[in-house]
Amino acid sequence: MRETGVINGALTGAAGEVLRGPRAGTAAGNALPWLAAVSAAFVLVHLALIAPGLGLGWDESVYVSQVSPQAPAAFFSAPRARGVTFLVAPVTALTTSVMALRVFMAVLAGCGLFLALWVWRRLLPAPVLGVAGGLFASLWITMFYASQAMPNLWVAYGALAAVGCFLRAARSPGDRWAPAGMAAGVAFAALMRPTDAVWLALPLAVAAVVMRAWRWPLLLVLLAAGVVAGCAPWIVEAYVSYGGLAARLDRASEIQGRLGWYFSIDDHVRALDGRLLCRPCDVAWRHPAAALWFFVLPLLVAAGVRAAARTRRHRTPLVVATVVGAALAAPYLFTVGYAAPRFLLPAYALLALPVAYGLVRACRPRPRGRRIAVGIVAVAVAAHLAIQFRVADSAAERVRRNTADLGRIAAELRALGVRPPCVVSGAEAIRIAFRAGCASRQPWGHDESITPEELAAAAGHRPVAVVVAGGGRPPAYARAWPAHPLPDLGSLTGLRVHVSAAGR
Repeated sequence: MRETGVINGALTGAAGEVLRGPRAGTAAGNALPWLAAVSAAFVLVHLALIAPGLGLGWDESVYVSQVSPQAPAAFFSAPRARGVTFLVAPVTALTTSVMALRVFMAVLAGCGLFLALWVWRRLLPAPVLGVAGGLFASLWITMFYASQAMPNLWVAYGALAAVGCFLRAARSPGDRWAPAGMAAGVAFAALMRPTDAVWLALPLAVAAVVMRAWRWPLLLVLLAAGVVAGCAPWIVEAYVSYGGLAARLDRASEIQGRLGWYFSIDDHVRALDGRLLCRPCDVAWRHPAAALWFFVLPLLVAAGVRAAARTRRHRTPLVVATVVGAALAAPYLFTVGYAAPRFLLPAYALLALPVAYGLVRACRPRPRGRRIAVGIVAVAVAAHLAIQFRVADSAAERVRRNTADLGRIAAELRALGVRPPCVVSGAEAIRIAFRAGCASRQPWGHDESITPEELAAAAGHRPVAVVVAGGGRPPAYARAWPAHPLPDLGSLTGLRVHVSAAGR
């Protein structure tokens, strides 16, 4: 059929370029249409199918509230970094529209994908970069978080750019901008998640020494400078607001369940059926098909690296990408006792490169078996994409339902007289407070930012609402306040709010 011929021709041409390698002077030009097409499709698909109706999540509400005039800033707990807040600041300064924020972040994400892969245009053939970008962008995790004010996707971009620039700096003494690009990529990752940047810089430092890279002492200095520059705001804030760096690190570890030795691979596998956070992850593995690619991934990575074994020009970049990707995944798989699929986005971005190389190489032109190989790859990719979209759509639909529920709760609070300046505490306080234009304050837990006595005192001169779920009891200072039923919020049923006299 004509369609089959077109697919065969495209894959054959791509494989041929892999075998020949990128030609000097044409690699950049060849990469442009591949990367532009993938990045544009990524943005358009997300905005058309995922973003509509997607309200701000818990973490997003914290990051956005730091710069949004919609509500007072939520408590900023010890593990968080300010990088995402800096990203959203330009649009939140102009509007409180969530859809405007989604469009802005989605377009920014598309540009980030393009630029992070563009760095690799002199290292790997254009078709490999295009396929890698498509594989990464089509993961339900990437598609779901494309427009969200969350740090992990941006760490992935910083890691991709940093590794690409490192390889270019190690290979080409004349590539003057590559060392600075490497340092900037590491600094950008550190600004988003400081600990991730450390796990990014360490294997690169080892690679610089092992490879006897050109100017390797300079590369080591720049790697360290990138980590320090990106972590500087987090470190300064540790001394200003958390009692010092050691105290902040200890509190961050406590909030994450105390970092230590865990085996969390099974948690991450179960979370791949669309769970945004699996904590604790003692749940059934309901949809094994959604995680099959996770088990196949190491095999595909190994196949891609092996396919490049005879081509030194491609082998080194793929080996380094694999090692750094594994290093970025290791702390989440073995030191954190719970799972969130977004944690592994930086690893997936780097591992997509050897996978793409292997898939394109598998479709290399042969007199026999070419159509069979292309057909198998095409069917496998189509099935993978179908599953990824189904999971992304399911996750987005749950958030849309929560968004509608939160809107009804905020409207109910306003009807009860809970209007700015106001305070919300209790169950789901951060998301409810942000939508109602109130401050969120908790006298206990990870977001502890006020004492019960201070909260009770605030109730004397401003509306204070304490939200209780199910059979829970309000704190002592709120038990005499009238209780009002609230709409259910997802799995939280029996919600009610106790409102102080200042709110009535």
